[in-house]
Amino acid sequence: MLQTFAILLIFQSIGEVISYALHLPVPGPVIGMILLFGWLVFDDRLLPVIQPTTGELLKHLSLLFVPAGVGIMVHARRIEGEWLPIAVALVLSTWLAIATAALVTRMLMRRAARAEGGKQP
Repeated sequence: MLQTFAILLIFQSIGEVISYALHLPVPGPVIGMILLFGWLVFDDRLLPVIQPTTGELLKHLSLLFVPAGVGIMVHARRIEGEWLPIAVALVLSTWLAIATAALVTRMLMRRAARAEGGKQP
């Protein structure tokens, strides 16, 4: 478990350095998770190390959204006048995420079917 958290922290730190050094508007942890994903795509030796702990983290994922919800409530007055652009951005980004997930899932299912020699869905 400690090893998994160390790996996650290393990738988060690398993401923070990249975000800070390149003055990117993307948070460092997001860059770090993208880097970790890329690493796992090309070299899955870390997967058995991090999989048990990350599975447990995913079971409690909803708890990780509590600070964000509290932050929204604290700044409710501040964002009161911006509700329409925020709502539009949330709806559009949700639809975009669903469409992207569907396309990636379809691509991976076709790739798996080809690898097994079966029919494409």
